[in-house]
Amino acid sequence: QTQLVESGGGLVQPGGSLRLSCAASRIVFSIYFMGWYRQAPGKQRELVARISKSSSTRYAESVKGRFTISRDNAKNTVYLQMNSLKPEDTAVYYCNAGGDMYVSGSSWGQGTQVTVSS
Repeated sequence: QTQLVESGGGLVQPGGSLRLSCAASRIVFSIYFMGWYRQAPGKQRELVARISKSSSTRYAESVKGRFTISRDNAKNTVYLQMNSLKPEDTAVYYCNAGGDMYVSGSSWGQGTQVTVSS
């Protein structure tokens, strides 16, 4: 069974940066679409960014120009670099494996909390 472990969340001031990591195991990582999603209290889980096996990317409008998704197939890891963070970015961020560029896969990590506050 696929295992996804997120790390890198925390508390950051508005305008600050964080980098999230998601280490994958028990999958042939290099052929999988990967993604980041987030869920704020009282809201539905939403797409943040997705990346294909060839590193094509897709972003939610709300994070374009501020967030960057990338992958290192040698390390079985996908990253989310988050810059110019805003209070509305506060959420639990989840890693996802599988699916395609427009549909999430069935494998999820446990999530990592990101809080943007002064």
